[in-house]
Amino acid sequence: MGETDGIVVLTGGSERVVTGFRLLAEGRAPRMLISGAHPGAGLAEIAAAANLDPAPFAGRVAIGYAAASTRGNAVEAAAWARAEGARSLRIVTAGYHMPRAMLELRRALPETELVPHPVPSAALRARGALWRPGSWMLLLGEYGRYLMARAGLSGLVVSRREMRDQ
Repeated sequence: MGETDGIVVLTGGSERVVTGFRLLAEGRAPRMLISGAHPGAGLAEIAAAANLDPAPFAGRVAIGYAAASTRGNAVEAAAWARAEGARSLRIVTAGYHMPRAMLELRRALPETELVPHPVPSAALRARGALWRPGSWMLLLGEYGRYLMARAGLSGLVVSRREMRDQ
């Protein structure tokens, strides 16, 4: 799918945010949500961290601060999508995180067309990553969280930030 009604970036890596801004600049959607941003970080700070001028994105980027988990991202994205009347969303997150993100988002937004836009992880692309225990821990941990989400158990762990905002 070429264009969607919105872009949702799940924070967790600068490459994700840069990719979201690039897609927005390319016209792949008219607006974007950055979900799970650090409390207090505004558009100017987020754009500066991505080495971008925030001016072209003013009024087109919403920043969500409530999410501190993938399930929280889904709740935050669903509220934003409904408020914006978005029927299709391009989801930007790390490739290894995409299966769980899509699972949680489909539960929260069953009526919305979701288009995955995976971002390759720098840690997993690095030379020798296959032989690093940290790479395997990342992937095994993600697989475990995916299985928990698949079993419907991701709601058992809720961060303080998400509890505060409920």
